[in-house]
Amino acid sequence: MKKKVLSVLLAGCMVLSLAACGGNDAGSTPQQDAAPAQTTEPAADSGTDAAATDTPAAADTAADPTNGELVDGKFADTRTIKVEVYDRGNDDGSDPTNNNYTKWIQEQMLERHNVQVEFVAVPRWTEVEQINNLLAAGDAPDICLTYDYPTVQTYANMGGVLDLRSYVDDYKSILPNLWDWLGETNIYWDKDPVNGTLWAIEGKRAVTNRINTFVRKDWLDKLGLKEPTTRQEFEDMIIAFRDNADTLLGADADKMIPYSVSFDVGWRAALLIESFIDPDVSDYEYYVNGFDDRALTQNGTKEAIRLLNKWYNDGLLWDDFALYGSGDSTEDDMIKAGYVGAFMHNWDYPYRDGENSITTNLSRIVGPDAKYVVVDCFEDSKGGHNKFVTSTAGDRKIFFPTTNKEPLASMLYLDFISSPDVIEYLQIGQEGVTHNKLDDGTVEIIAATGDDIQNSGFNIDYTITCNGLHLKDEDLTLKSMAYSYSGIDPELVKTAHEVCNTDIRRAKNVNVGAISAEEGQGPTLSSKRDIVYDTAVSAKVEEFDAVWDAGIADYLSSGGQAIMDERAEKWKATFGDTTALPE
Repeated sequence: MKKKVLSVLLAGCMVLSLAACGGNDAGSTPQQDAAPAQTTEPAADSGTDAAATDTPAAADTAADPTNGELVDGKFADTRTIKVEVYDRGNDDGSDPTNNNYTKWIQEQMLERHNVQVEFVAVPRWTEVEQINNLLAAGDAPDICLTYDYPTVQTYANMGGVLDLRSYVDDYKSILPNLWDWLGETNIYWDKDPVNGTLWAIEGKRAVTNRINTFVRKDWLDKLGLKEPTTRQEFEDMIIAFRDNADTLLGADADKMIPYSVSFDVGWRAALLIESFIDPDVSDYEYYVNGFDDRALTQNGTKEAIRLLNKWYNDGLLWDDFALYGSGDSTEDDMIKAGYVGAFMHNWDYPYRDGENSITTNLSRIVGPDAKYVVVDCFEDSKGGHNKFVTSTAGDRKIFFPTTNKEPLASMLYLDFISSPDVIEYLQIGQEGVTHNKLDDGTVEIIAATGDDIQNSGFNIDYTITCNGLHLKDEDLTLKSMAYSYSGIDPELVKTAHEVCNTDIRRAKNVNVGAISAEEGQGPTLSSKRDIVYDTAVSAKVEEFDAVWDAGIADYLSSGGQAIMDERAEKWKATFGDTTALPE
């Protein structure tokens, strides 16, 4: 079977998803972060003198930047906009374009602004490809979002994306929620430092939690093992799982998977990979090598993959990991059935999806003691845990294609969706239906049914400027986070939150302007990246170096090296010889 995997990969016949593993969506593939965002107020129009601003006409314009288009916040004539929403293909989920949340949004936007909202579904796991197709056909929604900024930049350079700078600036007085929530950091994150263009604004990560390592606590207990705290202890643990398959799985011993990774090795082994990167790596080096957010070209990554290659050849990994792309449920089904000893994924992955969560299924299928706990066991060269996390701006990029004929209505939608009341309602729904409140006000999520089902955690597919739980009360938000997973022990969530926030290194915004070499390269290089990882992990041990080096050479010659070279050049043009940016 291992030979089958390798031959399929080397033949290039495997179709790999272009999208990120849901990270955090938390999921998800954020643009490479790293330089302080623009924080200065936009300059006044150089063609306007002080005396002119004192005229009655100018005063009226300042009071009403819409020049009478809105009366009490509403259009006189109904406007219509289309908004992108991800279709995650959830089993037993609700229709992403027609459920109780979409209906509520539509009713509220009509009532508040006289704007009719239509939702357009885009498959989550092929979102880059689908957005490309819609933009090319001139049929994209008025409000688009993607995790892939190079896609936005490519179409902006072709004249297919609106410059948002004038809209966010000129309409600032009527967009209080948007500005209060995102602030200058997220709104101006992608502003070109040279010409001031703003092709997209960044959604905000209310929670920047990223990845955790999960292990079967009941298996540890059965074998008398402690939770691993080092890389070697983790290896010893998965060897014990392999060698005791009969004890742990009985008649299903042949289904044992000590440690599972998916085709998206760069995400699903991120903590292991990052433990091999120098914890003192400079901002400059991390940025130059960081177009690929899966750390493919970072110094240290090769040795991390060498270890995974050893584990694969020792029978410690899932043999067929590379054959199943994004959106395929095969791996999740094996985890839910109780065949997997350990895996790495989004920080809260086993607790998501209510009645269909990994934890709930394990309890139902295996027994009440079967559960995954979080461990912190991949130490770096200094003995800490080298965890690179995104900034609050490492979320979806929101942009308007030039086919958008209702930019004002679209901006009002972004303001509406950023309102604290709206965010809270969409995240927790109706009391007694989707949540209960404890005596101290803590929100406890309960299982939803039918059109009240949320297809994404905290409904982030609708709260597009907010990713992660964000209630109006910050203290209640922290308390409620642990109770936000229906049927899950709050202590498991608390531990997951704490562990993924130890020894973190927050990303900085390296804003050096557009990198022309990146345009249109995201999908191509992402596919090549996955092939490099997958073929190297599944190669014979004695062939690892040759397979890795050949894959990297192909990646670099296909555009990776040009990107790195331009990044280095523009860093030095912007920041000079410094290799570190301010915190």
